[in-house]
Amino acid sequence: MKTPINAATELAISTLTKQAPASTALAKAFKEAGFKLALVGGPVRDAILGRLGNDLDFTTNAHPKECEKILNKWADSVWDVGAAFGTIAGKKDEITVEITTYRSESYSADSRKPNVEFGENIEGDLSRRDFTINAMALELTTDEPTFIDLFGGVSDLQNKVIKTPGKPEDSFSDDPLRMMRAARFMSQLNFEVDPAVVAAMKSMAKRLEIISSERIRDEFIKTIMGQQPKLGITLLVETGLADIFLPEVPQLKLEIDEHHHHKDVYEHSLTVLEQAIRLEDRLGGANLTLRLAALLHDIGKPKTRQLIAGGGVSFHHHEVVGSRMCKERMRKLRFDNHIINDVSQLVFLHLRFHGYGSGEWTDSAVRRYVRDAGELLTHLHLLTRADCTTRNQKKADLLAKTYDELEERISVLMEQEELNKIRPDLSGEQIMEILKIKPSPMVGKAYDFLLELRLEHGPLGEEKAKELLINWWQQQKI
Repeated sequence: MKTPINAATELAISTLTKQAPASTALAKAFKEAGFKLALVGGPVRDAILGRLGNDLDFTTNAHPKECEKILNKWADSVWDVGAAFGTIAGKKDEITVEITTYRSESYSADSRKPNVEFGENIEGDLSRRDFTINAMALELTTDEPTFIDLFGGVSDLQNKVIKTPGKPEDSFSDDPLRMMRAARFMSQLNFEVDPAVVAAMKSMAKRLEIISSERIRDEFIKTIMGQQPKLGITLLVETGLADIFLPEVPQLKLEIDEHHHHKDVYEHSLTVLEQAIRLEDRLGGANLTLRLAALLHDIGKPKTRQLIAGGGVSFHHHEVVGSRMCKERMRKLRFDNHIINDVSQLVFLHLRFHGYGSGEWTDSAVRRYVRDAGELLTHLHLLTRADCTTRNQKKADLLAKTYDELEERISVLMEQEELNKIRPDLSGEQIMEILKIKPSPMVGKAYDFLLELRLEHGPLGEEKAKELLINWWQQQKI
């Protein structure tokens, strides 16, 4: 069971010792209680890669109640995050640990919940892990840390390949979500997926239907937030998994004939995603809202595609249709409402800039652009820039220059008028006082009238606004 010490093993032990010294005391506590404890799965993989974080996973032969007793003596806080599945969690200083009893889990043919059985040894536990790079362990309760690699995980890690410990069909039958994890690790680690794994994913894609929307959503988020999401998304599409939970993306592969040419919408969307990622530092780093909007911004095109006589294709109002489709799909995947609203709004607005032409927008139009984008203005800036995938460099440079000019105009108006705080020159209370009316729908109509004036003409001042309001009010009485 003990794997010969090599450079990878030494790095894992060294990284764990330096970054998580508290784990030594934890292992000692388990050993004194007569149990084994091993660092396992992703943390071992990351320790070998030299990027161990503060979330550590362990496996043990102690059952959950026994784990809880030991953790209560070691940790600052303890919670039974998944006691029914054999997992107890705790936190000490900056280190969070999850300790799971040796187990094997599998899904019956039509169940959404795994059947969990506690195992007798770590070998059995590791044999049921998703991939070889996650089926390594560092036994900490032996005299010296013992590295366990029964399935060639170190070799696969060094060769940057994703394989299963046993037959991939068995692994994916145990937990179909593992097929999505293959795409996630491809995205996060820039690894290749073993051909046997890809073949199993293609043949078993429909098995994903038994997995809950929430688990699928979480795995997809990890994929799109990886360093190379195009790789993972491409795998999901090519294996048919995307057809199960996000069919709008593979449907972007529109049929193209020799008479009605248009760009490959699917490849275009992936390119927009990549280009958006290169710009997202303006948002402080990896941004889920921007990435989802970039991937989904054109999903309305298949439903709005019309062939033009004599050649060419149109996609009129695909931003409106796409925005609605975004909401429907993201609701099915149980995304939070604020993410759903933000992404669908960006999809709705993503063509707005193209009405800007060569810069002939009025200040009024610029104000409306800012008002409609609201808190998503920077997101919209980046999405619009990323949406330029033309190979014509002159055209690309012109679009970039024009958008630079729009951003500059927005910046100037922001400074002059505080566009992000656009309000009418009069408040609701002032409207009621001037018109001598009580709270009613008419107050809202008056407010909207003044807001339109503010957008159209900029700040008017209270006196001018009062004069125009009274004139408007008199017209309402006629």
